[in-house]
Amino acid sequence: MDAVTSHHAMGYEPGTNECRLLIDTKEQIEGALMNLARLDDTDELRLQLVAIYNQLEALHDERRAKAQELTA
Repeated sequence: MDAVTSHHAMGYEPGTNECRLLIDTKEQIEGALMNLARLDDTDELRLQLVAIYNQLEALHDERRAKAQELTA
């Protein structure tokens, strides 16, 4: 879960509606991870959610890069 918390701590302001949706989705996954951490036998589920979170983060990075290209 370290990869999740390190990105969240950056406090990124959304530049587009797509970015806002990705940020919201990542925050929801963070909440699910915190809830699952309090339950027994959820390690595999948490690993799957972290993998999904990381995929969303990659998408978000792509969107940010495209947005920066358009404004440059």
